Amino acid sequence: MNIVVQVREEAEQDIQEAASWYEHQREGLGHEFLDEISAAFDAIAQHPGMYPIVHRGVRRALIGRFPFGVFYHMGGETAVVLAVMHARRTPRTWKNRT
Repeated sequence: MNIVVQVREEAEQDIQEAASWYEHQREGLGHEFLDEISAAFDAIAQHPGMYPIVHRGVRRALIGRFPFGVFYHMGGETAVVLAVMHARRTPRTWKNRT
């Protein structure tokens, strides 16, 4: 099954802020973070049901190499990404986006 991954504006902002922070830590690290996000989106598109439900139908895919999760829910043939957040941030932040 290959579905469409739709990234909400708030999640896109999460991604850009994290990539910018990593890029300031070390040149190229922000791009590596974006590569990992892209790989996670590809995995979600191919196997959307393989990630655990963490809250009211919202699933979380953990990112390789970085302590981040992609929070998404299914809407028909679309995975809607609500947030891409650091594992230490309070869940209240992404739960308010559902």
